[in-house]
This record gives sequence, C-alpha cells and structure tokens, in this order.
Amino acid sequence: MEKANLLLSYIQYQVGTSNLEEAIIEIGQITHFFSKINVAVVQLTLPLSVGDKILIKGPLTEFDQIVDSIQIDRTEIKRAEGGQNVGLKLLQLAREKDVVYKKL
Repeated sequence: MEKANLLLSYIQYQVGTSNLEEAIIEIGQITHFFSKINVAVVQLTLPLSVGDKILIKGPLTEFDQIVDSIQIDRTEIKRAEGGQNVGLKLLQLAREKDVVYKKL
C-alpha cells in the first residue's frame, strides 16, 4: 500500500493536478482471456478496487471501463492487492499479454 501511495504522489507531482485525469499507471497484465464469457485473468502488480477506471491496451486492443467486479477463485471481492491473480469481467475482447492500466 505504501509503495502505491508513493507512486501516486510521484505521478501527481510529475503531471500536475490539472492533468491528473489523463494520468495512467500500469497495474497488471492479462495472462488468460475466456472469450465466451469475456473474463480476463489479470496478474496484478499494484492494488485494484471495484469502481476504479481501467484502460486495457495491447497491439490490437484499446478500451477503458469501470471495474464492476473482481473475483478470486469465484469469490467476489472489493479490492485486490499487487501480486494477486484476479478475474475481471470485461466489456470487450482482450488478449493475453495486454497491459492493464489504472486511470488516475
């Protein structure tokens, strides 16, 4: 948690508060995608919470959405920490190795 707060402070300093809405930070990578149900397995490097706005970006992918649900082993959670593998329901098709960013 402290690492994430320090990183957020650094980003706020670098982009300034007026451009904060446009700032993004990498929080994980898609390791698997279930195309029939549009669910991605994401290996997180930083925390993610329900309600966060994320950007999914890869060579053929680019879209953003608000996180509606996070699951670990089919159990709904409100917040996941870095180092965890989580399931995210996505609105569009994504691919393995696409990068997940949190919009600040």
